[in-house]
Amino acid sequence: MDAEQIKALSEKNKNYKPDKNRYHGVRYRKAGASGLKLSEISFGLWHNFGSVDRYENMRDMVFTAFDAGITVFDIANNYGPEPWSAECNFGSILKNDLASYRDEMVITTKAGFYGWDGPYGDGGSRKYLIASLDRSLKNLGLDYVDIFYHHRADAETPLEETCLALKRIVDSGKALYIGISNYFSEGMRAAVNLLTELRVPVVLDQVRYSMLDRSIETDGLLAAAKEAGVGLTIYSPLEQGLLTDRYAQGIPEDSRMGRGAFLKKSALGETTAKKIAALREIAARRGQTLAQMALSWVMKEDVISSVIIGASRSSQIKENLSLDTRFSAEELSRIDKICLDSDK
Repeated sequence: MDAEQIKALSEKNKNYKPDKNRYHGVRYRKAGASGLKLSEISFGLWHNFGSVDRYENMRDMVFTAFDAGITVFDIANNYGPEPWSAECNFGSILKNDLASYRDEMVITTKAGFYGWDGPYGDGGSRKYLIASLDRSLKNLGLDYVDIFYHHRADAETPLEETCLALKRIVDSGKALYIGISNYFSEGMRAAVNLLTELRVPVVLDQVRYSMLDRSIETDGLLAAAKEAGVGLTIYSPLEQGLLTDRYAQGIPEDSRMGRGAFLKKSALGETTAKKIAALREIAARRGQTLAQMALSWVMKEDVISSVIIGASRSSQIKENLSLDTRFSAEELSRIDKICLDSDK
């Protein structure tokens, strides 16, 4: 959809007004030790917001999320596909439909993975991070983002250089807060210590975590982040759809696994399928879908500030809004046995 078509669509539907009850009953958590509050559920634009996706559907999903009291919209420079296209599409929605509600949103972006060709298009150098954020702000049509994340630790760049670049970004007013992503306990501590010395407001570490992926537990990140006053934001809590009912009756052609883009059919082997079926039984006894239980399980940890969901349609967002983080000791024990025992 080109710029003229986008403008015509917005004109046709310019009477959109957010749900006036969107904040009623929605829970928010502090971003670490800061004063910033995040909606427990964030909306992630990793997939389904690219140049190959329908603009009308993207727009509808953003409206659905905002109407539900979701305030955090999680993006990165390489989200799409193609890279940068998620920022451009979200920027169009902001400009044409939600500009007057900008101050009700926490908008994030990231840099660290591939951004452009050549030696300056990824990593953690001062040149890459500052140039990438400038591109992101142009794509989004914003003067600043609320949180700018360094997307990954970079062993080829001195950590001090990365942290000084992040300080420059905050001091310039182009980001209000700094986050890090894919930093485990040792790297997180080192980055937070440096940024604290520089008086930079680092508030979050965005990492992968789910019932099936416990790497941050074995690393000790949950305790380390709490001690450092850093909140965790969680991506892939549903294991790209494995921890949903999406594959309960086979592999839909239009699913991630069906397309073979980021989730391969090999991910759903016999052992994993048995685990998922057993988890689905526990969820049913709790009166939840598997996805609802998976999100609730992640959010049972108070150091976690928000969990990021993706979606391909608005109905998926609505399904995953209701969290119940109360688990009995028996339920938690059973989940651990299913997920951690390779024979179950």
